Amino acid sequence: MPTTITPERLTTLFRPRTVALVGASNKSVFSATAYQNLVRFGFSERTYLVNKRGTETHGQRTFTTCGEIPVPVDLAYLMVPQAGTLDALTDAHSAGVRNAVILSAGYGEAGASGRRAEADLMAHAQSLDMIVLGPNMLGFANFVDGVAPTSIPVSPHAGGSIGLLSQSGASSAAMADFAAMIGADLSYMVTLGNEAMITAGHVLDFLVEDDSTKAIAIFMETIRDPETFRRAALNAAAKGKAIVVLKAGSSELSARTAAAHTGALVGDDRVIDAVFRELGIIRVDSIEDMLITANTAAVIGRLDRPGIGIASISGGACDIIADRAQDFGAELPNLAPQTRSTMEEFFSSYGTIQNPLDVTGAAVIDTSIFTKSIEALSKDPSIGVVAVVSSIPWEDDGPFMGINIVNAIGEGIAKAKVPTVFVNQVLQPNSDYTKKIMAEAGVPLVVPGLRSAVLALKKISDWSERLRAITEASAHIPAEFTLPPSDVRRGRWSESTARDLLADAGIPVVPATLATTADQAVDAAAEFDCPVVLKIVSPDILHKSDIGGVHLNVIGEEAIRESFASVLASAAKVRGAHIEGVLVSPMRSSATELLLGVVHDPQWGPILAVGLGGIFVEVLADSALTALPVSPNRAKTLLNQLRGAAVLDGVRGGAAADRDRLAEVISRVGDLAVALGPDLASLEINPLHIDGSRIEALDAVVEWKDQS
Repeated sequence: MPTTITPERLTTLFRPRTVALVGASNKSVFSATAYQNLVRFGFSERTYLVNKRGTETHGQRTFTTCGEIPVPVDLAYLMVPQAGTLDALTDAHSAGVRNAVILSAGYGEAGASGRRAEADLMAHAQSLDMIVLGPNMLGFANFVDGVAPTSIPVSPHAGGSIGLLSQSGASSAAMADFAAMIGADLSYMVTLGNEAMITAGHVLDFLVEDDSTKAIAIFMETIRDPETFRRAALNAAAKGKAIVVLKAGSSELSARTAAAHTGALVGDDRVIDAVFRELGIIRVDSIEDMLITANTAAVIGRLDRPGIGIASISGGACDIIADRAQDFGAELPNLAPQTRSTMEEFFSSYGTIQNPLDVTGAAVIDTSIFTKSIEALSKDPSIGVVAVVSSIPWEDDGPFMGINIVNAIGEGIAKAKVPTVFVNQVLQPNSDYTKKIMAEAGVPLVVPGLRSAVLALKKISDWSERLRAITEASAHIPAEFTLPPSDVRRGRWSESTARDLLADAGIPVVPATLATTADQAVDAAAEFDCPVVLKIVSPDILHKSDIGGVHLNVIGEEAIRESFASVLASAAKVRGAHIEGVLVSPMRSSATELLLGVVHDPQWGPILAVGLGGIFVEVLADSALTALPVSPNRAKTLLNQLRGAAVLDGVRGGAAADRDRLAEVISRVGDLAVALGPDLASLEINPLHIDGSRIEALDAVVEWKDQS
């Protein structure tokens, strides 16, 4: 691409000094709305209307071309039909314009012909060294500098701290309205459309570098440029800026809808979940939770501890919060003895000192109970954030009777040692009157709704923990390996060849010998001096047990010879299968078994799955995913995510797994997959046999992308 899209380059797009509305028309609601927005934002004198007929539009004179505009123009806002877009770009370029916003649809979302038109559009823009936002979108609003070239009605306000990105232009209007309702002031609102040139990752990178933006909320159906998005997300994590994403497409129907909307391919939802965790991205499932969580994160930032302390004017609210905390897995820690001792000095004799804390009606009479409770909770060694539940004024209908309580809470917030938020019990609008009262009391944030507050604080707590893990992961240096030459990385490998790859990489495998005759099988079994397993070895037979190609617990020479002949005979029935021989290995006793599987995702590269393995992997469907590489500590976290993780601690007298050793093995498998690079299609160890500290791969499959 001739022009590299950097945050610095995007500044000329998102912070224009002048705007040309190209295709301005009195008949177009898109034109009228965009012009009215610019007028309301005080930008009318720097807005120029281009109409090829030169007719008066929106009560203003127009120019027939961008070249007629008497001043340099930073941004061309193109509202022309698709057929005229290339000419409009050429005209804008001839006038020195380097940035364009393109509204018209009928491109990548409209099938093969649309994709060809989009490719032509981008090739033309690149030849002109112009950058393009869109097509098939509705512009953007910059609330920081007061410029809103968008066909979505927006109201001016002081620049806020939330950057909002959306692949749906129409939904952005509702998002902006809800943000205003809860007092989440936006810094930017950007609709993305088809992202033919400027992607969500590019805009995210711009917002991460923007000083006024403290958190970013994103509604998306797909991630079109994964590597740019990954770099921007990791930069946000390094800067402690939360990214809160509402990602559509988890259902088959929504995936089809997304494809029809912007030509988006939504990707595997479990992989997206895993990647988001690795990038420190907070994922939610509603517009309300997205904006409430982003607004909360923008104010309180990352937390030092996961515990949430609750002080409430309502005992009923305490009950609701406790229930939602259980639902979401939020941590409401028991109070430390010192905290309880401190509270006993001022707390009501009929109150119960616990978390959540009902300050009782005594706090209405003595509002200092609120102040002292907040301060005491904030000093508890397990609490990283305090939430204070009360009511807020909505309308200015006379003196607010709860002002003393609000002031006391404000005093507590000022004295608190950890971030503290005010929680309203319901999803009530945060009106201008509310903002005035709260600002005067020193309350920087009101989180609407008990459920929303618990979820937001839980998400932010998890995000804070993930940031620490990301820092640790960046310090993980993947191991180096001697790899097989590229000319043999083809097709599917047999178990024997896959075993050699693992063993050479330092991954423990069960001892085994490849036998091509019955005599060799007998000799191999004698070396092991225990019951053995005989398995057919063929790159063309993946499920060996299904065809009778595996014999277990074989003892004695005669039995070994019979089993050898039997597995060969079973394999001979598989038409076209290439037989390498029979693998002889010692029989292992019953123990815990895991599956380790790596697949190469087309968007995100190698993805590792860890799950309960053996014959139960498909039945239990209990697995955890992660992008690679993975550190040993991260591997331990994956194990803890399994529903059946308790089996690793030993069941019915079985030995507990050496989790440290197991985590090292998992990490090394991940490092090997990374080293093998994009040639690798999949690598699977099933089962990984775990008997205390003895950990061995009992079977393995390796498949390469080149199937020749």
